Amino acid sequence: MITVVVPTVGRPSLRATLAALGPDVPVIVVDDRPAGHDGPPLVTPAHVPANVRVVTSGGRGPAAARNAGWRAASTPWVAFLDDDVVPGPGWYEALRADLAGLPPEAAGSQGRIEVPLPGDRRPTDAERNTAGLASALWITADIAYRRDALERVGGFDERFPRAYREDADLALRLTNRGHTLAWGERVTVHPVRDDGFWASVRFQRGNADDALMRRLHGPGWREAIGGRRGRLRRHAAATALGLAAAGLGLTALLTRRRSAAWPAVVAGAGWAAMTAEFAWARIAPGPRTPGEVLRMAVTSVLIPPVAVAHRLRGEWKVRR
Repeated sequence: MITVVVPTVGRPSLRATLAALGPDVPVIVVDDRPAGHDGPPLVTPAHVPANVRVVTSGGRGPAAARNAGWRAASTPWVAFLDDDVVPGPGWYEALRADLAGLPPEAAGSQGRIEVPLPGDRRPTDAERNTAGLASALWITADIAYRRDALERVGGFDERFPRAYREDADLALRLTNRGHTLAWGERVTVHPVRDDGFWASVRFQRGNADDALMRRLHGPGWREAIGGRRGRLRRHAAATALGLAAAGLGLTALLTRRRSAAWPAVVAGAGWAAMTAEFAWARIAPGPRTPGEVLRMAVTSVLIPPVAVAHRLRGEWKVRR
């Protein structure tokens, strides 16, 4: 027997996730909305099978929600799904087949993620980011773990407050103890959703979690999870140039010395060049519609300083 755990903050997509699982799958939905919220019930008999059990985790984030879910389960295996995915036909039977016969050292099995992209145009920046889930390792969009393996390592680290890096941290802790993680054959669809104009700027909060990953797993943590080095160093350089241009320009304005303006012009040109390169790197592979170009241009100005600020915040937090 396998229990499926689905943490949620009440997104409407939860209905499709539960409907795809069907009436015979034991499911624990973890309501991670803050205590005292006045929102509607997560589940009602109108659209949820009777085998769904709801527990609460008090709005402490997805890591805490998943911990509440697997601790409420009593089965040897616990499968985690996100509340915005749709398991494919026969998913539960395929999950059982994936787990059957795994060697004792295998602590988990990862499902295969499919991200449907538009066929009549190039994908947007947001769609490309979601499509990256199809090749990501150890993500909790669809992954199953042995319950006793979770008990041995204490489950998910609740110091990760977002749905970001908490899955990779758990996998690294398990593999460092000699466990392995296997790929399964089951398929789960992860639809692309529109998170709004500023989504890419909000996502920069994950840089704070990268600081915690470095502190816990060392400088080689990114390579260990099969990831690529990000743009943080270039973001730091662009931010430094932008601050230098602003500071030097203000000094030149206050002193009224024309010669003092040249360093500001040079720094400003460097900032503009780096910002333009970053924006084009995001615009070029996309559909290049006016709306998408505008979104990439505006957010490419804001992302570097926001990313650097979040990383500094994360470094400060982990050193305390």
